[in-house]
Amino acid sequence: MRLLARAALAASFALLAACATKPAPPPEAQVPPTAPAPVSPPVLVPPPPPVGRNAVETGIKLEAPRVLKADEAQRALAAFRTSCPALIRRTDASGLTQAGDWLPLCTQATTMDPGYAPGFFYYGFDWVKVGDGRAFATGYYEPEIEGSRTPQPGYVPLYRLPSDLIRCTKADGTTGRGRIDATGACVLYFTRGEIDDGALAGRGLELVWAKDPVDLFFLEIQGSGRVRFDDGTVMRVGYAGQNGRDYVAIGRLLRDRGILPPGGANMQAIKDWIRANPEQGRALMRENLSYVFLKELTGPGPLGALNVPVTPRASVATDPNYVPLGAPIYLDKADRHEIDGIWIAQDTGGAIKGPNRFDTFWGAGPEAVATAGGMSASGEALVLVPKGTAARALAQP
Repeated sequence: MRLLARAALAASFALLAACATKPAPPPEAQVPPTAPAPVSPPVLVPPPPPVGRNAVETGIKLEAPRVLKADEAQRALAAFRTSCPALIRRTDASGLTQAGDWLPLCTQATTMDPGYAPGFFYYGFDWVKVGDGRAFATGYYEPEIEGSRTPQPGYVPLYRLPSDLIRCTKADGTTGRGRIDATGACVLYFTRGEIDDGALAGRGLELVWAKDPVDLFFLEIQGSGRVRFDDGTVMRVGYAGQNGRDYVAIGRLLRDRGILPPGGANMQAIKDWIRANPEQGRALMRENLSYVFLKELTGPGPLGALNVPVTPRASVATDPNYVPLGAPIYLDKADRHEIDGIWIAQDTGGAIKGPNRFDTFWGAGPEAVATAGGMSASGEALVLVPKGTAARALAQP
């Protein structure tokens, strides 16, 4: 053991000696010490703006008005006029306006020359940003599907609003749409799958029958449409009610599952996938538990949430907790400029929830289908409210 220790010690001395006699490199060959890498300060990501129960709780900011094109302002003015009878009577859930605020503007709009429409919106309103104003907009349209007035093999029914779909208080204390079951308890209403399986069959609720269940599914999502019969006649149908179940966007499911690529889950791509995979497609549609009931419309166009016809390229669906129904909306989209300009909040939607979420209406026909079906736009949104009301809303505690 000691011999080994001596040998190790001798080797150590030899190594030290070798190190001591090794010539130093010339100065020009010496490598300067490497400076430590600078430490970057942490990137501070601001938290998302708070979302309150309405626009005022979420926070608002007064903005400068924007200059509008004459044609878009005139189209919006016509839509605004149709909203006025309902607008001046409604209770505004957003907290931005009160009863009577809209009457002077509606009176002015009724008799005003359309040529003054840009100035009407520029000078007559406070332009308000809700939250951070960062908006996301989709599009909807009035689809046309093939159908029959009588049952046909393979056809599926469009149901009227059932009388047992009511607002009631459930066992957990929440109130919402539901039904009373055999025990007398308030329970959730039937899901899409249960309705498809015949939960409403035999009750005389069939309005008409659709040839293609996929086309009917997307008509329900739009909330209105046209049914064309073999004899060439057309029935316009519109929203009558909803089963109270949460809306599930099946396009998002296809993206999340890697079936369709990001940005590739437009309406036509979804339809194509469902038709190519009928069994999986049927199951996918059932994952959207929401079901829309329809009624026949006899007026000039599909009706929005204000019970007035919606106008192509002028009407937009919003969440009334953040935008007064009937109010003008200014959209400025960095990536889809065809929706830049002024719109009127005349509709709502099951998927249109929260501040700065919008669904633009494009009418009927192939061009409307192409535009609305591929619409997915981000940008800025401003809400227009009567002059002076923004200051009052900002003063609220």
